[in-house]
Amino acid sequence: MLSRRQFSAALAGALCCPPVVQAQALPIDTLRDAALGLPQLHAILVQRGDERLLAEAPRGRGLEAAANIKSCSKSLLALILGTAIARGEIVGLSARLGEVAPQLIPGDATEGVADLTMADLVTLRAGLEGTSGAKYGTWVNSRNWIAYALRQSRIAPNGGRMIYSTGTTHVLGAAIAVATGKDLRQLARERLGRPLGIDVASWTRDPQGYYFGGNEMALTPEAMLRVAVMLRDGGSYGGTQVVDQEWVEASRVPQTTSPYSGLDYGLGWFLSTTGWVIARGYGGQIIAAHSERALAVAITSDPTQIARSGGYFGDLMRLLDGPILGLS
Repeated sequence: MLSRRQFSAALAGALCCPPVVQAQALPIDTLRDAALGLPQLHAILVQRGDERLLAEAPRGRGLEAAANIKSCSKSLLALILGTAIARGEIVGLSARLGEVAPQLIPGDATEGVADLTMADLVTLRAGLEGTSGAKYGTWVNSRNWIAYALRQSRIAPNGGRMIYSTGTTHVLGAAIAVATGKDLRQLARERLGRPLGIDVASWTRDPQGYYFGGNEMALTPEAMLRVAVMLRDGGSYGGTQVVDQEWVEASRVPQTTSPYSGLDYGLGWFLSTTGWVIARGYGGQIIAAHSERALAVAITSDPTQIARSGGYFGDLMRLLDGPILGLS
C-alpha cells in the first residue's frame, strides 16, 4: 500500500498535468491503486455518465451493506428542504423559524432565533455557538436537543459567518417535519428513497422523537452513488425529477466558506474550485458530483477515525481532483 506521503506526492504530480494528459496518464488501475492504498477507505464507487468505472470495497461491510454516512446527512436534509419549498409546505428560504415552527422555540431561547431563516439554518449561519466537536456529547445527552441548540450563546449575527453545528441542522430538520406534518424518515423515503430506488432505514431520534437532522443516517454505497448521480444530473434520476432543478442549481451557488477546509458552502453542500459538489461526513464519508465531467462518486470510510482537511479528507480531495477527474 502507498503511504500517505507517497500517495500525496503521486497525486500532486498528477494535478500538474492538464486534463487531456491526465486522462492518458491516469487509467483505472492508477485510480484503484491510489484508492485502495488509503487505509481508512472502506468502499469506493465511481461512475462516468452511465458507465460504472470502479466499484471496490477493500474493507468494511462491502458495497451492499448500509454505512453510517455521518454529516453527509446534512446534504440530504438540504435536498428534503428543497422538496418542501417546491411543494409550498415552506414558503421559501426566507421563511423564519418563528413562522415555520414556533413551537420548537423555548421561552428562554437566545435572542433572535425566531428570526432565523431557512437559509440561515441550511447554510450553517445561525450565529449560535456550535454543538459539534467538544460540545457534541453534552448536547446529545441533553433532555431537549432543539432547546439546547437554540439556547447557545450568540457569537455572530443571523446569516453571518459559517459556524459548523449539527444542532443547527437538527433544528432545521425538526422545522421541516413540523411544516410538512411528516417525520424526516417518511420524507427521506418518499422524496428521495422511492424515486431513487433506495432504502432509507430508521435512524437516531432525539428525546422528543424528532429524527436526527444532520447525522447518523445510513445508506449503502450504491444508494450514495445514486444520490450523487441525481445531483450531477440536475435533480433527475432515471427520467424522474427527484429534486427541483432550480434547487439543485441554487445548491451550487456559494453562500459562505468553511473555516476548516476552505471550501465554499452552498445550500448544504460543499463546493470545490475544481467543480465538485460534495457531501462530507465524519471519518471520510463522501457523496460527490461533477456535472461538467459527468462524474458521480461515493466513498465510505472508517467512521471511527478522524478525517481532517489536512489529513485523510485532504487525501480524498486529492483523489477526486487527481485520478478521478483524470478519468474524464
